[in-house]
Amino acid sequence: MKKSNKTLWIVLGIIVVLVVWLWSGYNGMVNKQEVATTALADVQATYQRRADLIPNLANTVQAYAKHEKSTFAEVAKARSAASQLKLGDNATPQQIKQFEQAQGDLTQALGKLMVVVERYPELKADQNFHSLQIQLEGTENRINEARQKYNDAVQQYNVAIRRFPNVLIAGMFGFDRMEKFQATAAAQQAPQVKFDNDI
Repeated sequence: MKKSNKTLWIVLGIIVVLVVWLWSGYNGMVNKQEVATTALADVQATYQRRADLIPNLANTVQAYAKHEKSTFAEVAKARSAASQLKLGDNATPQQIKQFEQAQGDLTQALGKLMVVVERYPELKADQNFHSLQIQLEGTENRINEARQKYNDAVQQYNVAIRRFPNVLIAGMFGFDRMEKFQATAAAQQAPQVKFDNDI
């Protein structure tokens, strides 16, 4: 009788330890995943802020540089493409790459717009343009910071789900690795704009 009670308590103790381990591991992974998905939402919000600033910036520049229609068209097209792509909590690597490519294209188009600005000293002195440029520069810094925070959160999450024994819980409950943001190849190249000499 005493031996069966002792065995029962040992079995119950093992079950309790397993339940606590599963509960703790699962909740820890959920917390890290939520931190990463919130960071991803912050990245998208900062990109949206940039997209919202672009029409005002482009309109201000256009008032000075009316003949640069192809540059403005490129900026508008890139902004439209970038604004249409949204990433959900379970974004696939391919979706993240498409998102990065669209944002990289927009960055390149904005770089070309800034090259156009260099030809117009009076534009650089315009208070509206100056204010928009400061906001845009601040937004670019926020984008960089948001991407770094997202990558840090994803790294912590990915490490958590790959470590033993968490890898067992992750496999049971479908916690998959998340993708980090990476610099696109286009981000390594400076934008180039050629001007006609007859302007």
